[in-house]
Amino acid sequence: MARFKSFFVCAAFFALAPAGVVLSTTAANADWTDNVFPIKSHNFGTVAVASKTEFQFPIYNTTGREMHIREVRASCGCTTPILSSNYIPAGEKGFLTARFNTPTFRGKKGATLTVVIDQPFYTEVQLKVDGYIRSDMVFHPGSVEFGTINQGDTKTGSTKIYYAGRSDWQVVDIRANQPWLIPKFTQVERGPGKATYELTIAVREDAPAGLFQDEVIVQTNDRSMPRVPLRVSGNVVTSLTISPKSIAFGSVKPGQEIVQRLVITGREPFAIASIKCPGWNVDFDQNDVEKKIHVISVKMTPNGAHGTQRSALTIETAGDKSITATAIVTADVISDQIAVIR
Repeated sequence: MARFKSFFVCAAFFALAPAGVVLSTTAANADWTDNVFPIKSHNFGTVAVASKTEFQFPIYNTTGREMHIREVRASCGCTTPILSSNYIPAGEKGFLTARFNTPTFRGKKGATLTVVIDQPFYTEVQLKVDGYIRSDMVFHPGSVEFGTINQGDTKTGSTKIYYAGRSDWQVVDIRANQPWLIPKFTQVERGPGKATYELTIAVREDAPAGLFQDEVIVQTNDRSMPRVPLRVSGNVVTSLTISPKSIAFGSVKPGQEIVQRLVITGREPFAIASIKCPGWNVDFDQNDVEKKIHVISVKMTPNGAHGTQRSALTIETAGDKSITATAIVTADVISDQIAVIR
């Protein structure tokens, strides 16, 4: 009888032990994947047919070793996974783009994206997306893509909304997330159970340099699904750049001359017409030579202001189509006077 008890105890121990090991490993993997995949789900909300709808899941390789993603499986054809790279070096960042296939699917859809990692060790991570693709509203084209925009210029893009359904349906507003994106809408056609709107979006001249991927929200009078996003993207590039962009002089005495080396780069050959900075006398060797890169030494002297100074140093190019670029100069202009106590 004791032998049977011993057998059952041992059997119970070995039956439970693997489960404990599995739970421990799962918990460890969960901790690891939480660092590598800080975002594991995304809801696209309500989107229109044919709208370009994507979300980028960031992937941070915090393992200290090169990571290899063997494959990504999607549980539904409504979503296409796109990896930025199968290999992510240690300490680097990658992306998994989830593209919602709005041209071919309708209604409430969702997918699980299973990411299979085999280096530095094997694990599988599940990411989830879902959303609702409404069948009565179509964007054509599905997004507004501006391409390259020169900073300081304005650029306008457009798309159309085609609606079929209620006779009283209408667009009531359109809003952007950025102050430099200016959206407008106009009704161009209306008939029994259908309507067509044209949306125009302008990128204002004060748009910051760099890539942007944003959206504008189309507000309709549909109570159940009033807000529909439209993807907007582009790349604002500068015609002229200054390096360094931030110049810190520290403590400076009135009349003290400081020499600062600047590298000015343009897309096209240019000559420098002027360099100005409020609160400072600026002197440099001026010439009419046009080239894409100028390396110059600028002599700067505070011209009377005292205390903490923050000024914009502006470089303007020569010619009929002159362009400007700015850098920020900071300094603490101190007085060299000695106070006398009587």
